[in-house]
Amino acid sequence: MNEPLSILLPYQRRWLADQSQVKVSEKSRRIGITWTEAADRALGAATGGRAGIDGWYIGYNKDMALEFVEAAARWARRFNRAAEAVEEIALADERADILAYRIRFASGHKIVALSSRPSNLRGKDGCAVIDEAAFHEDLPGLLKAALAFTMWGGLVRIISTHNGANNPFNELISEIRAGRRPYSLHRTTFDEALADGLYRKICEQSETEWSEAKQREWRQQIVDYYGDNVGEELFCIPRASSGAYLSSVLIEARMKAGIPILRWEMPAEFSGRPEADRYSETQAWCEDNLAPAIAALDPALASFFGEDFGRSGDLTVIWPLQIAHDLMRRTPFVVELRNIPFRNQEQVLFYVADRLPRFTMGAMDARGNGQYLAETAAQRYGARIVQVMLSESWYRENMPRYKAAFEDGTIEIPKDADVLADHRAIVLEQGVAKVAERRAGADGKGRHGDSAMAAALAFFASRADPGQIGYISAPVPGKRDTFDRRIDPFGAPPAEDELAGGRVRGF
Repeated sequence: MNEPLSILLPYQRRWLADQSQVKVSEKSRRIGITWTEAADRALGAATGGRAGIDGWYIGYNKDMALEFVEAAARWARRFNRAAEAVEEIALADERADILAYRIRFASGHKIVALSSRPSNLRGKDGCAVIDEAAFHEDLPGLLKAALAFTMWGGLVRIISTHNGANNPFNELISEIRAGRRPYSLHRTTFDEALADGLYRKICEQSETEWSEAKQREWRQQIVDYYGDNVGEELFCIPRASSGAYLSSVLIEARMKAGIPILRWEMPAEFSGRPEADRYSETQAWCEDNLAPAIAALDPALASFFGEDFGRSGDLTVIWPLQIAHDLMRRTPFVVELRNIPFRNQEQVLFYVADRLPRFTMGAMDARGNGQYLAETAAQRYGARIVQVMLSESWYRENMPRYKAAFEDGTIEIPKDADVLADHRAIVLEQGVAKVAERRAGADGKGRHGDSAMAAALAFFASRADPGQIGYISAPVPGKRDTFDRRIDPFGAPPAEDELAGGRVRGF
């Protein structure tokens, strides 16, 4: 790394190292991303020939413009690159003169800071930097003008804290996470910046001693200072970001009548029955209910599934998906299990997954007790199983893509009151979509957004890259599996001659 750049913190280095054509920073206040961008623009403008690039900075007030060009000038001096003094200029406009600041470099390139009128960028090329994007009056217009730079190989940099959930900047972030915009996204909260050494750097600059205790005290002072705005100002949480994530109208628009939901519930005493009896009853239920639904699947389409785990309070939901030739994600059926023992849940899951045509990937809830079933499935199917530890970061990165499928009309789900209510249970909490508190289902029994999470995991699986996958052939179609006391149905795999007979681990 260039010696002057060695003073950068890790998150600043990541921003500088990313040379995507369009990149976006969703950030806390005062963590130095704009300052880092000034370094990049100084390097770009100081470089001679075709490798050099003009920089056009758009802030929303005069002070920001002057601060940026002065920071770029300081960086140029650090790099020992020839740069003339910052100068104030006026650019002709059809309505009025536009006040701007400019640095001219010996390379022939320049850095110019302009006001936030979209027309200011017309006819220009190089790198457009839109700073505190959420606070511009016409961000969509600025983006439209700036993105024209990319047609001739130019760059666009968009940097901002949040300014409300319905702000165009937050909408841009949501579109990136949904996969609609192919831009690079960086997210840095105040705590992440602290973890990367922000307060240490402040102590170095002020020549004061750093300690963990001082850092905790300083952090609390800053948090207290921002009061009710702390989430938006420091932690990348847009204000007023709460409420239902998917509207009833949007969910119902993607529902289709006739998709079966296969529900199985057993009394508590079922778990105390002999294993062979439980196995036989489970197998009979699978063949009576699952076999006809599986037989209706299109054998030419790739299949996926998602699974959300529950034992007694919550449901276990297995949600298959097939990707049609028009890229529609279609739900062929859904399995809901209530109060089914772990071993028999495994039996049902394997019955489905063994028979899914062109089974490509499954994503399973691996939290708590769900880890047992997810791990067992991964042992059976290898890399085709993704064991998902559902977390705030997983929700943040993946739920926007799931929502986009509803908005774009590329997913089809069952028309069912509980499925609707489960999807309505997904709410925004501090800017992140997740399942709300427990509620009752249509039958009066507990649900916790179970089918919605299984569907979201299935959608996630359908977008994953399976890579190179080995497989074990499924049982011979049409042959009824039998319980063989010589084989532990939940133990080690059977011998090759038994596999040839159509049984996989006794199923």
